Amino acid sequence: MKRLTMTVAALMAFALPVTAQDAKREIIPVAGDVYLFKNNFHRSLIVVTSEGTVRVDPINADAGVWLNDNLNTITDKPVTHLIYSHSHGDHASGGAAHPDAEVIAHVGAPDEIDGVEPTMRVGDSHTLTVGSKTIELTNLGSGHDANMLAVVVRPENVAFIVDVAAPKRLPYKNFGGANIDDWIGQIAKAQTLDFEIFAPAHGNVGTKADLDDAMTYMQDLKAGVLAGLKSGKSTDDMVSELTQDTTYADWQQFEAWRSLNIQGMAKYLQTSGQVN
Repeated sequence: MKRLTMTVAALMAFALPVTAQDAKREIIPVAGDVYLFKNNFHRSLIVVTSEGTVRVDPINADAGVWLNDNLNTITDKPVTHLIYSHSHGDHASGGAAHPDAEVIAHVGAPDEIDGVEPTMRVGDSHTLTVGSKTIELTNLGSGHDANMLAVVVRPENVAFIVDVAAPKRLPYKNFGGANIDDWIGQIAKAQTLDFEIFAPAHGNVGTKADLDDAMTYMQDLKAGVLAGLKSGKSTDDMVSELTQDTTYADWQQFEAWRSLNIQGMAKYLQTSGQVN
């Protein structure tokens, strides 16, 4: 039995404040019976099956109410399974909108997530069957969050990967103080998964090759910043001099977050003792 309480969701790494009346929402087809529910800059995965609808990440309470009111545009099956990719508040708030759903989270996730107590805990690898759909859950290890679950839906071969990477989109601002080497390890773990379509929690739908590009970006950023720091350059010097335009200039948030990515990487490399 899920225990529901009233809490105030914390604003987490990707949270971008917006009033409910300004929210832009739509349900976007991805492949077969797999959809993305777009809520402003966040995405929730929707999988329609003959036995019910599976949702990954509730996002927030208003988003859940909207989805319940509009789910009939794609199915007559209510949300029967709610999976948490991780517990950060901008993705994991509002689960109470689906009070009858089986609530699934990693074994290491908090006892309650925005007042919702998971009814099923999974280990680092778990396969869930709902109707004719197979949903593979894989913990990506430590990094952006230690209990991050990647989701692969079959037979559509769609992967839903949250915050760790997105097709041709820079990581959020200054990495939020995360262990970036572990973060790179999460991308490497995701690369081992078998899928074709990359459905992210932020940005545009892509392919598995976009995950390889995300890894290359992180490696290039780390190598460039580390070389600059070891040569005695300041962070401001690297923001001015580190050339990324030819490869990444057309990526989403390049202009907005490029300097912040450099600053975050520099701080991480310095505090983790990798410069000396």
